[in-house]
Amino acid sequence: MSLLSEFMQKEQQLKQLQAEMDRLQNDERLKAELEFKDKLEALMREFNKSSADVISLLEPRGGKAAPAKAAAASSGTGRRKRKLKIYKNPKTGEVVETRGGNQKTLKAWKDEFGSDTVEGWLVRVES
Repeated sequence: MSLLSEFMQKEQQLKQLQAEMDRLQNDERLKAELEFKDKLEALMREFNKSSADVISLLEPRGGKAAPAKAAAASSGTGRRKRKLKIYKNPKTGEVVETRGGNQKTLKAWKDEFGSDTVEGWLVRVES
């Protein structure tokens, strides 16, 4: 691209940006937001507060809204965490900790000794 064509392209982009700036400067919503921002900053200076102070006042958890959303999602639609089951083979002394029935050693025990027998080896269940 020649230097002249690059210059003309940049000039056109500048005109487009200037038109967008003019449009934004005449937008009443922007004017209202800028007025709000100015008044808020003046109020913060008056009471010697930082933006972090204001956020902590408005959002007591320190602006961390994500955990609340995660908790709400997990309580309603997500699956709850399975309980930890601990089995101990009395013949070998081997211990298996699992949250599901698809554990390799546990499946092998159930195939060899039977499901009812292996369930009898359950030592404890933890949350």
